Amino acid sequence: MNDLFYWLFIGTKGGINRVKIVKLLHENPYNAKNISDKLELNYKTVRHHLRLLEEHDIVITPPGIRYGAVYFLTEEMKENYDLLEQIQEKNRSKVK
Repeated sequence: MNDLFYWLFIGTKGGINRVKIVKLLHENPYNAKNISDKLELNYKTVRHHLRLLEEHDIVITPPGIRYGAVYFLTEEMKENYDLLEQIQEKNRSKVK
């Protein structure tokens, strides 16, 4: 999980937006439009990141619902949420 987190959240250009999405979903579940509005990101950008997060079992939607689907963090992501924060903190200290 550690390597995946580094790649998804630190090692790529879109990592910052994916972190923002995960942190938002950690507070409450939202659909792509709500996420786009709350984070002031382009809707297509949000959809791209959600697809990537879904492919890597970070977020999930109820089965069979696509349009307006609400995204939730997976149980595995909830269990490893502290790891995301630790990775972020390490990365911040390297930048300073």
